[in-house]
Amino acid sequence: MKGSIFKRKGNSPWTIVYELDRGPNGKRRRAWTTIRGSFRDAQRKQSELVQKRQSGTNVEPNRMTVGKLLDRWLATKTDLAAKTHERYAEIVNVHLKPNLGHYVLEKLRPLDVDDYYARSRATGRRRDGGKLAARTVLQHHRVLREALQQAVRWRLLTANPVDAVTAPRAARSQVNALDEADAAQVIHFFAGTRLELPITLAITTGMRRGELLGLRWQDLDADARTLAVRQSLEHTKVTGLAFKSPKAGKGRRIDLGSIALDALRRHRIAQVKEKLLLGSAYQDGDLICAAPDGKPWHPDAMTAAYRTLIKDSGFPKTRFHDLRHTHATHLLRQGISPKVVAERLGHATVAMTLDTYSHVLPVCKPTPRRRLTACCCRRSRRDVRTD
Repeated sequence: MKGSIFKRKGNSPWTIVYELDRGPNGKRRRAWTTIRGSFRDAQRKQSELVQKRQSGTNVEPNRMTVGKLLDRWLATKTDLAAKTHERYAEIVNVHLKPNLGHYVLEKLRPLDVDDYYARSRATGRRRDGGKLAARTVLQHHRVLREALQQAVRWRLLTANPVDAVTAPRAARSQVNALDEADAAQVIHFFAGTRLELPITLAITTGMRRGELLGLRWQDLDADARTLAVRQSLEHTKVTGLAFKSPKAGKGRRIDLGSIALDALRRHRIAQVKEKLLLGSAYQDGDLICAAPDGKPWHPDAMTAAYRTLIKDSGFPKTRFHDLRHTHATHLLRQGISPKVVAERLGHATVAMTLDTYSHVLPVCKPTPRRRLTACCCRRSRRDVRTD
């Protein structure tokens, strides 16, 4: 059924009534739209609407706002990690909905999105009205684009308006890594403290903070000199402290050097003494890097302790995550294959490793008779030095 065209009175616009897909109960549904011009113009518009319906590309009329779409889209993201979902919710509720949520979905234009990005870069920080970093606005862009792309799939929009907006350019963050001498001095400086083991493992294995705090003694194979990464500790406002799978689902087994093994042995002796001292008050969760009472060590508490000690050490200002960068940088400077480094760090792809550490990769200049596969970038996993 094509529908009908009629005019009410005088100079009123033409009204086109056309069929929609039947509802869940089989009930017939129709939609109305108006158009000014001649009767022939109305006929052309009616043919266009009918053709879109037959091809499955029609968008049903709706008054949904951007804010309601964002809420509905966020409710479908059940496969995200808790921390990622919390970050998405913060972007949606603190930034996108207050600025763009009032727009009717069909009336959101690329110019509106572009203006929002400009305002965010100038006065987007909610706390003090300061500037938002380009990388933060880029995160907003990605969340908004993904939500509106879902609206296209739901046939609420014919096209994604964000596709016509230039994404904010974020400057590449500089990797801050310690050289071999400074790394050795940092390990020596923290010797005898509770931070000695996590710092030693971060520098010699490249594990993330959450992965270190999720390690259990059952993950250690001292005979094989390996440590299995099977879980990670994270903190969110909703769930509190909780264990989850490693980032990108990259559980892995890491070879250990003598420095890491010696630190693990000393730490185990100290932990047994603490357990005997506290007796029944000690909550043994088999965690390696635990709080003094055996409970999971809050990630923020560990970072705060590290900042306090590193500030008093006289070393250059470094984040705890920079120790992971330090390990990766050392391996790549030794000529270890980026693929091996990516597996050791638990990166989702080798491209991520190449993009992050491109400035330290060796530059190979093969001659016409020298094959690239023989260069220093092809050193195997067995060449990884962990001492």
